[in-house]
Amino acid sequence: MDKKVIAAESEEIDWGGSGAEEGEIMRKTKPLSKNVHTGLRNPLRDPVKCSLIKGDYLYFHYGCDGQDDRGWGCGYRTVQTMASWLCQNWSPPTGKHRPPPSLPHIQQALVTMGDKPGSFSGSREWIGTFEASLVLDYFYDVPCKLVHVRGGGAELEHVAVEELHQHFEKHGSPVMMGGDRDNSSKGILGVCTGDMGSYLLVVDPHYYGCQLEPTELQRHGWVAWKRVSSLDQSSFYNVCMPQTAKKGT
Repeated sequence: MDKKVIAAESEEIDWGGSGAEEGEIMRKTKPLSKNVHTGLRNPLRDPVKCSLIKGDYLYFHYGCDGQDDRGWGCGYRTVQTMASWLCQNWSPPTGKHRPPPSLPHIQQALVTMGDKPGSFSGSREWIGTFEASLVLDYFYDVPCKLVHVRGGGAELEHVAVEELHQHFEKHGSPVMMGGDRDNSSKGILGVCTGDMGSYLLVVDPHYYGCQLEPTELQRHGWVAWKRVSSLDQSSFYNVCMPQTAKKGT
């Protein structure tokens, strides 16, 4: 799951200590980057249809809270990015307003729900879209729609793309996507369709290093428009879409 590692500057982030072990968000001299897709050029000059995230979010990635989760934590980081959007754009029921959960809190929640055994807490086991849906419902009382997309260009271009257009137009919340052969979790912030195919706006949680400005993250490809045809055509994909629209809208 790892991509190239950009060297971390230790003075920018507290990379360890008991806080990370206890699941506390570490104090950092620089806050997490916000709305990292802002300013990114549209991939198509004359798109037929373009649907994007609505509202603010924070970009969570490997090691951003001091816990080194390289190789297994990408799903957790995507969940945290989704949770940050809910914190700023969703009106939760009483008692359900809270900051994005830490990795240990996510693991403990899955154990408490009975989805995972007790040994899961403190482990380095990854999570996927199904676990993401459980976690968001547990912490924020937000149901999620799960869509299974069989491998192959036609399914991706038609089923996944249309589902994403509908989601961003109605709900506007970030989406989590992952598969079997392509098992790297990725956040999806938008979809753009033209006559020759579609692009996904991907926010990649695999970056590890000091906090970067959105322009730097874009320049290094951690936030980018990716052709749907560039996805692994032999992999199936699952998509987790938080259902945040008010009833009747």
